[in-house]
Amino acid sequence: MNIIKVGVIGVGYLGRFHAQKYAAMDDVELVGVADTDRQRADEIAHECSTRPFDDYTDLLTEVDAVSISVPTVHHHKVATTCLESRIDVLVEKPITTTLEEADDLIQLATNNDCILQVGHLERFNPAVLAMKPQLTHPLFIEAHRISMFKNRGTDVDVVLDLMIHDIDIILSIVDAPIETIHTVGAPVITKLTDIANARIIFENGCTANVTVSRISMDNIRRMRIFQPGTYLSVDFTKREVMSVSLKKDSPSGIPLPDIKKQGFEEQDVLELELKDFISNVRNRTKPQVSGVEGRRALDIALQVVNQNNKNLARVEEMLRAEGFSDSNFLQNS
Repeated sequence: MNIIKVGVIGVGYLGRFHAQKYAAMDDVELVGVADTDRQRADEIAHECSTRPFDDYTDLLTEVDAVSISVPTVHHHKVATTCLESRIDVLVEKPITTTLEEADDLIQLATNNDCILQVGHLERFNPAVLAMKPQLTHPLFIEAHRISMFKNRGTDVDVVLDLMIHDIDIILSIVDAPIETIHTVGAPVITKLTDIANARIIFENGCTANVTVSRISMDNIRRMRIFQPGTYLSVDFTKREVMSVSLKKDSPSGIPLPDIKKQGFEEQDVLELELKDFISNVRNRTKPQVSGVEGRRALDIALQVVNQNNKNLARVEEMLRAEGFSDSNFLQNS
């Protein structure tokens, strides 16, 4: 089996884990890690027994593929340079900050016959994989992704930081165009939205209610799916799927709940994702989450963000009119 030579561009919190996973793979050579913070690059390179680079372009002449884990605002520039060098790319979510940038990367990957994969990690969660064969016609989906505050990922709105995971999953299981989106959200401790809710209604009658927060006292990642005859509950953290239906042939003649639970051994979801990327690079296969799927999730996420911003503008105007000069909304605006 040929060795795939990879590099990691951006070795902050998440990029470090990318480097560690690649360094541990038998069929992969981690050629180097790049970061504008040379001290950080040196530290992670030493930890992973590879070479540090402070200019990622110096890495591109030596690799077949890269993981890009830089701040989202730099995704387009860095990925463009890599794809123009005919390097396969795994870029962390969201794919870019705008649809135009996403379209650029998709077209560039196509023109240069490159793999473009987007890091929507939850697609590789074993609970998600086990849920999909049980789906028939989802009618109502309720998702909660609640986390305690962490001083990372705050360069983007919570919708692009967290909600986009659930948006991507929902789009992958509901085969219908979106009819309407209704949203609400608010900045609380950052200048961007920290808590948000979106109600997404599809043309086939399915409705998804998605809530995210990065300022909570607990970490919760769950999704409930209601469909004819079955209720499914997915716990992303516990990696558990529960299905509930009614037994029609109970001895009493009264329908009783038939509850089935599937639990899964602890698995490294990031490792699964990176191994899938390497397999796609080696076999030239289309990623499960290609640039097209990454763009679709970004499209809906940006619609949610834009609606939230319009709502907040109206709230700010009302608060100013009523003399609330110390409002957190106004301080952040």
